[in-house]
Amino acid sequence: MIEENNLDANKIKTQRADGRLTKEDVQNYISSSANSKSPSSGEREEVVRMSKIRRTIATRLKEAQNTAAILTTFNEVDMTEIMKVRELKKDDFMDRYGVKLGFMSFFVKAVVMSLQEFPAVNAEIRDENIVYKNHFDIGIAVGTEKGLVVPVLKNADEMTFGDIEKQIVELSSKAKKGTLTMDDLSGGTFTISNGGVYGSMLSTPIINRPQSGILGMHNILKRAVVVEDEIVIRPMMYLAFSYDHRIIDGKESVGFLIKIKELLENPSAIVLGI
Repeated sequence: MIEENNLDANKIKTQRADGRLTKEDVQNYISSSANSKSPSSGEREEVVRMSKIRRTIATRLKEAQNTAAILTTFNEVDMTEIMKVRELKKDDFMDRYGVKLGFMSFFVKAVVMSLQEFPAVNAEIRDENIVYKNHFDIGIAVGTEKGLVVPVLKNADEMTFGDIEKQIVELSSKAKKGTLTMDDLSGGTFTISNGGVYGSMLSTPIINRPQSGILGMHNILKRAVVVEDEIVIRPMMYLAFSYDHRIIDGKESVGFLIKIKELLENPSAIVLGI
């Protein structure tokens, strides 16, 4: 806790006779420091030192912007069919796997199938070489009180829907408790970020180096759309795909996102793997 919160151990008092610090000592110090930093009615600014994880996040995001040629392409997906499947199978899924059937498992499956068709999106630039990955490790961005972390679903192409949902629950729980290991966070080949859980309608996500692409999910809103020359109300989601233009061309980026859209709008194709 001392390192995570960038504290000076010499400033923390302990009640132990041997002088060793306890977790309670650190928590009490953090609590008292927070109270002492509360701005009074006359103060116009409050200066708080960035935590270690916040500094790391800031550095990595800036490195990505400075290194990669990041562009973002957009599309939208009709979530009608996936929502029908979830409603129809939610009880059976819970009984079998012990977790809820969420949207993320559909997106992970659709992303993996699209990566298999567009291998450049699953590649990275290493020195003067392009390294094509034959494994599919999908990072899932998770927001915590201390900042954004991206635990990884290893070998996602070998996972069932139940495997994906159970591991997402497990990794999210570890992220919120601060117990993620380096193995949980390493080795991703592509990332999915869901700003929709916070109400975001549209965004331009930043790629997670050294990866070459990231998919941004957003909130689902009922909108009027044209289907077979008729105006109908459908639950729609905007998708954003940010990519490194040094390795992925415009045609590939658009094709990749369209493939994801087609799979999500026809979930039977995801289940059948076609």
